[in-house]
Amino acid sequence: MAAISENKVVTITYDLSVTDENQEKVLVESAEADSPMVFLFGHSGLPEEFETQLSGKNAGDEFQFSLTPEQAYGDYDEQALVEIPKEVFLIDGKLDDEMLQPGNFLPMADNEGNHMQAKVVSIGDTAVQMDFNHPLAGMVMHFHGKIQDVRDASAEELAHGHVHGEGGHHH
Repeated sequence: MAAISENKVVTITYDLSVTDENQEKVLVESAEADSPMVFLFGHSGLPEEFETQLSGKNAGDEFQFSLTPEQAYGDYDEQALVEIPKEVFLIDGKLDDEMLQPGNFLPMADNEGNHMQAKVVSIGDTAVQMDFNHPLAGMVMHFHGKIQDVRDASAEELAHGHVHGEGGHHH
């Protein structure tokens, strides 16, 4: 049986809760058996401490751990709230009112072409306030789950840096 280590394809199911402002745990995400999370260990882009907590575990093992903001997506950064002129969002000279709704996440790119997600916070007369913080920034995250499968990555998966096939990337 293969243990989780560098270059293994890992399949997990889990519940993710965060601690809210009242210090209560609130469930924010679940990966169930019918749509598990599948990732290439060591190349996932997940917080390093997340992978550290799973390292060495085998299929069938359960896990439960918490990550502080410092171990995950950092503290909430007020500087990441940005006013962007409404003209940036025009498509053929018009605003897409369905797309531009508070709470929606939109794909954005910076001046260097780096892609990221930003949340629409509010829409003013001339500008849109966008939040470029990771949605889980500033939150303590609590994971509880089970390792469903661990396998060797294929040469193609290693070359591409991500999982292919079921639960993974399709070209």
